[in-house]
Amino acid sequence: MNLPSAISTYVEATNAQDAQRVAAAFLPDATVHDEGHLRRGRADIAAWAEDTARQYGSTMVPIGLDRIDGKDDGYALRAEVSGNFPGSPITLAFHFALQSNSIASLEIKP
Repeated sequence: MNLPSAISTYVEATNAQDAQRVAAAFLPDATVHDEGHLRRGRADIAAWAEDTARQYGSTMVPIGLDRIDGKDDGYALRAEVSGNFPGSPITLAFHFALQSNSIASLEIKP
């Protein structure tokens, strides 16, 4: 699957459990919405990625990518996520807004 470079970097860094590399894929003022919480900025995103890796040890396999209607740089990535949590593996939707070859925002949905 041909993923935009920022999304590809996010997937690779997530699977490597590399929180700093995950955060580097985002713009400095980017946001992440996950599990009912909002994270803002690279430091907050790195802390979220590190906590998520420690808690769940999850990895993801992309299974589909679509453009989000009405958003030039919006993508919806469907991925199978496996890890240390009930119901593993599950399919989640990762809604990305990209800007300047980086991630401006990410919302993770069931």
